[in-house]
Amino acid sequence: MVPFTAAAQSRVVTADPQLDAMYQLALEEVKANEVSSIKDWAYNNEQSVPCDCFETGEKWHYVWTRDLSYAADLSLARLAPERVHNSLLFKATGYRDGRSDDVLVAQDTGSGGSWPISTDRVVWFLAAKHLTGDSSFNALRSRALRDTLAQDREYAFDPVMGLYRGETSFLDWREQTYPKWTAENVTFIGESFALSTNVLHYMALRDAGYAAQARALKKRIAEVFWDPRSKTLRSVVGPSYNPLPLASQDLLGVSLAVLADILPKDQAAQALGSYPVAALGSPVVWPQQPGVPIYHNRAMWPFVSAYAMRAARKVNDAGGIEFELNSILRAAAQNGSNMENYEITTLKSHVEDGKLSGPVVNSPRQLWSVAGMVAAVEEGVFGVGMDHSIEPKIPQGLALKLFGDGKGIQLWRDSVLIELVRPAVSKGDLWVEQSRRKIHSGVQIQLKSIPTRAYVMNPVGASFAPETPVEAYLKHVSQAQDIRLPEGMRLYRNGKQMKLPYAYKPSRALQCLSVTSVVDGIESLPSEPICHSTATVTSALNKPTALRSGRHRLVLKYNNTNGPINTGITAAVKKLQMTCGRQVKTYPIVMPHSVREQESTSVILSLTHASTCTFALLDGVNMSDLKVNADYTGGKGGTSGRLNEAQYGNLLISPLDWASIPTILK
Repeated sequence: MVPFTAAAQSRVVTADPQLDAMYQLALEEVKANEVSSIKDWAYNNEQSVPCDCFETGEKWHYVWTRDLSYAADLSLARLAPERVHNSLLFKATGYRDGRSDDVLVAQDTGSGGSWPISTDRVVWFLAAKHLTGDSSFNALRSRALRDTLAQDREYAFDPVMGLYRGETSFLDWREQTYPKWTAENVTFIGESFALSTNVLHYMALRDAGYAAQARALKKRIAEVFWDPRSKTLRSVVGPSYNPLPLASQDLLGVSLAVLADILPKDQAAQALGSYPVAALGSPVVWPQQPGVPIYHNRAMWPFVSAYAMRAARKVNDAGGIEFELNSILRAAAQNGSNMENYEITTLKSHVEDGKLSGPVVNSPRQLWSVAGMVAAVEEGVFGVGMDHSIEPKIPQGLALKLFGDGKGIQLWRDSVLIELVRPAVSKGDLWVEQSRRKIHSGVQIQLKSIPTRAYVMNPVGASFAPETPVEAYLKHVSQAQDIRLPEGMRLYRNGKQMKLPYAYKPSRALQCLSVTSVVDGIESLPSEPICHSTATVTSALNKPTALRSGRHRLVLKYNNTNGPINTGITAAVKKLQMTCGRQVKTYPIVMPHSVREQESTSVILSLTHASTCTFALLDGVNMSDLKVNADYTGGKGGTSGRLNEAQYGNLLISPLDWASIPTILK
């Protein structure tokens, strides 16, 4: 097949006029997103920047790493490789001060001042791998892959946990998917571990040829994120010293894990089939959170459904393919455009629900939704892969609708035809290729019908979790006590569920306690952890401190007022240098934007014997260092110069009882 061009005469011909029309609408919206310049309120004083790129949608006129990359990986890198190439180049950058010739992918503005609170920028490589025809771009991609992965390894990888820290990919509106208490404190987000972001790092490491690192990460993802209760993958696990397994799932993370072969095939099919769905579509998160407006919460996002469809194709889940494809088609047809998101029970682009109305942010012809629609038709129906291979897998229920009484269906791309011919006998539930032959205008594929394993969907996708309990249940953790909770509540200590009543005793070792509530089998998100140690010491930087052997958690008291909680590029990223005798080590430490004095991300220090140690803070790297952000005018760290600072005080050092951490999470 040839790349999509402005002069393309592309169309599908089936017995379903809605599918034919939605494909044509998607192509028109692809073209509408092709621009010669881009702009955003936060860059270049909202003045246009020349770029033959894709803009993000009708309301969003910039190029964002995440949106662009997922859109390109779904279909746009196949349809419009040159424009994807230009757009990807816009997000590949170097240091503004020329300190090295590294090529780095930009993490967009985001929670707590961006990277490394958000760390999913490696999604860029998911898109870039499809552009292989240009040797100079291949060289740049390899360089960017090496340099970006090296930087993430230094600042975002947790060697204790064997996973990459950071926010869930695209689910980047704190209280929409994380506990509400993260709305004003994103440190937990920055030092916890997300399924989707780790799978993206695994795929990048695999593609870079870092086989040993990739194998180790794949193993840890499968171990840590598998939830034996729900028979699928959990979305988030807390930090290494308190690895709370959050009772949440996200469809993108599960789908990416299936596509990346993180799990054995049967377990992957189980994980996908166990993910909860609503009547009209799959929610991007589950369970839904009470008291939270519609956006990620209570919503279907077409690009995520397109990945779920792709994952269903991988495991031959006929029901899943049909369900996701129908959901994508229905939503666009009902709303007249490929909107970014829809309320999950109605697939409307806006639903009135008082203070919870939404989706609160939305746009027509959103780029990744448009790309998802193209993928739904070209890949979901005709089996066209990103490498231009053709492997149709059409569920029989959908096929009967598309073929009607006719012999075949057609996809025209420019003057090239793919024609699928119906099976002579239709007894199975999946129509796949039997044979193919070249014809003058393209290829004709004769289909056959095969039986596949029946997958039963989990129809509880619109269900709500209980309210997150308040930490008041744990207000006396500095005293010995029997912790008794109301029926239906759970207590977690250092990430492990404890039996109730629990005889709590303060100890030298740090103990972090949280509670959750369970109603009708659905668990809430956890209360904000309360951590206490009778042996916590306060140490000034550059002052000798005597420490026992064993593991210790170190955090820095700080305040970072260089930007708001929800955006910016100035998370303070430093290196904590430890000097214990002749032993010198450095550890990354992050101080995201804050609204008051709080604690930084943690450093886990392991000492084989008692030592006197001195700690110093060295400069690190943040997104304000990058050349692409020299034009940032939406806050500090842009045109005024790079900014990587916070107001910081003393270190808090607490011993850890490593035996209290759940074994699988060590």
